[in-house]
Amino acid sequence: MKRVLTGIIIVLVGILIFRSCADKNESKSILQENSMLIQRQIENVSKLIVTEGHFAEVYNYKDSKELFGPLLKADKKALVVVNANVTIAYDLSKIEFRLDEQEKTLHLSHIPEPEIGLNPDFEYYDVTADYLNPFDAGDYNTIKRNVRASLMKKVEASTLKTNAQNRLLSELQKFYILTNSMGWNLVYEDQKMENNFNRFILND
Repeated sequence: MKRVLTGIIIVLVGILIFRSCADKNESKSILQENSMLIQRQIENVSKLIVTEGHFAEVYNYKDSKELFGPLLKADKKALVVVNANVTIAYDLSKIEFRLDEQEKTLHLSHIPEPEIGLNPDFEYYDVTADYLNPFDAGDYNTIKRNVRASLMKKVEASTLKTNAQNRLLSELQKFYILTNSMGWNLVYEDQKMENNFNRFILND
């Protein structure tokens, strides 16, 4: 009788150990599957988010050159009409992250800053210059540099950057929804993300 009881106990202990090992293996397998799913989501997210806009600029260029003192001046001027296509892009392939399976946490350590692209088209009107003060490459470079600076101010004052940030947030929210649905945490710069997605946006 004792041998029978001993045998039953050994069998029960063996079953418990087997179930425990099986549960651990299953849990580890689920963690690995979740980790791979999160990594695929990051890799499959839009590689480049682009917001486009159009700006126009009318620029008056003037330059005077004194000859033989202030008594004689040689002037040149131009009226420049600029139409520019502007893009603001986030290259999400540059996101830096780390997956912690033990803590079930996705750590985002770096989100790329926006890349602003300007593609201006210049049209020159009423270009006049004195013989002693002709237009040269330096004048055209000055015009392009000044127009670019003016356009950048317009971009900063527009809603273009805000629109681009909103598109960025919509992509980053996918990470939160996915991790939250699997019981994982999302951490950005050592701060746990809840619903404050504006924390993702980098300071200007």
